[in-house]
Amino acid sequence: MPLTVAIVHTLPEIILAAGALVLILIGAFAGERASGLVTWIAALALALALLSTFGGGASRTVLWSGALVDDAFARFMQMLALIGALASLIMAQDYLARERIDQFEFPILILLSTTGMMILISANNLIALYLGFELMSLALYVIAAFRRDDMRASEAGLKYFVLGALTSGMLLYGASLLYGFAGTVSLAGIAAAVHGHASIGVIFGLVFLMAGLAFKMSLAPFHMWTPDVYEGAPTPVTAFFAVAPKTAAVAITVRVVLTAFPGAVTEWRQIIVFISILSMAIGSFAAIGQSNIKRLLAYSSIGHMGFAMVGLAAGTAQGASGVLMYMTIYIAMTLGTFAGVLRMRVGGRYVEKISDLSGLARTSPVMALFLAIMMFSLAGIPPLAGFFAKWYVFNAAIQAHLYGLAVIGVLTSAVACFYYIRIVKIMYFDEAAPGFDAAAPGVDLVFVLSSLAVLVFWIFPGPIVASAQAAARSLF
Repeated sequence: MPLTVAIVHTLPEIILAAGALVLILIGAFAGERASGLVTWIAALALALALLSTFGGGASRTVLWSGALVDDAFARFMQMLALIGALASLIMAQDYLARERIDQFEFPILILLSTTGMMILISANNLIALYLGFELMSLALYVIAAFRRDDMRASEAGLKYFVLGALTSGMLLYGASLLYGFAGTVSLAGIAAAVHGHASIGVIFGLVFLMAGLAFKMSLAPFHMWTPDVYEGAPTPVTAFFAVAPKTAAVAITVRVVLTAFPGAVTEWRQIIVFISILSMAIGSFAAIGQSNIKRLLAYSSIGHMGFAMVGLAAGTAQGASGVLMYMTIYIAMTLGTFAGVLRMRVGGRYVEKISDLSGLARTSPVMALFLAIMMFSLAGIPPLAGFFAKWYVFNAAIQAHLYGLAVIGVLTSAVACFYYIRIVKIMYFDEAAPGFDAAAPGVDLVFVLSSLAVLVFWIFPGPIVASAQAAARSLF
């Protein structure tokens, strides 16, 4: 393949990597004075990378000796990851400046981590998968502990690093087992070697590989880091963790099981069903007693990743498109919710207690309305987007005759409604707490756009649904 063609098809990765290198030089020469400039250039690089993902058509191109693949699925998931990274970076600028941790390294780490996500989403063999996974993870370890003088942030970063290193080793061990039994690192080669019957060695390799990916998706039983990291890390970092890395991990999980193991659906479905049920249960019940809104959102994300896996368990094109739709809506809901959390500032100090939202409808009725929209959508109340997200995955499970999984999903979703609606009750019926300070324009922009997207999705769902279906079909 000509070099120019390969460059065109890997333009998002090239833009982000080149942008990170340029920003390192700017930061090295200008120092901390360049933090604002570096942030906006990083945002521009993310926007350019996002634009470069459009217009790829329905073609499928294998690149760099089979290491990467550019198809409709990769482009769709790259768009979601880039939107999540860009929105997180926009929301972060004012927060970092107020907390006096606005160092030029932060946007560079965001770019490097997102570059790893782009590679991970496009990975077509186990080596590219591991390289993208590690490039994404190494930057995330640093970002988690970016507030170096805060004990909670340092503890969060250390926990994430130790557990992440363990699961990275598990992922690499699983990839080694798959290579040993299949004789190739290519996903298509593994599919040809398995021949519809997975040996015990291949199953063990798949289990270890899934363990590493489940860690990044915050799926139980590899979720133990999530509440502490969500609470301890700076809020914009938590927002970034909640959307972009999860999108990349979901994307490669869907690609691996559907393209490398199309003939071993029975084997990997058992794994997916187990972690899905466990995640939905833990996410629904453990969040009930939380008083910190970031910890509550941590358990909420565990539950939502479990719901997304319901669609993957179906093992069909309909299930895959359901996962893509779920992730699209999940990103909008999560970004909007964290924008609301970033608006929780009283007297120049950021607060995180759910009780701080008391009586918000009287002190800030517009914020209360938008936050209530987010809570109802996360709960899956129609006609908001969150209802349709669950509809897509549950319907796919029913079509695949996974009735028990769908029923468990509906029941755990009903349980989760309690703590979402409780927040709405606190905002509208409790005694008013001190009002919040004015928010930064970037935070308000993300808050309003996300709320509107969640509110009006049911009116114009066609283009997004069509894109998700086309992306899912490209895997089959």
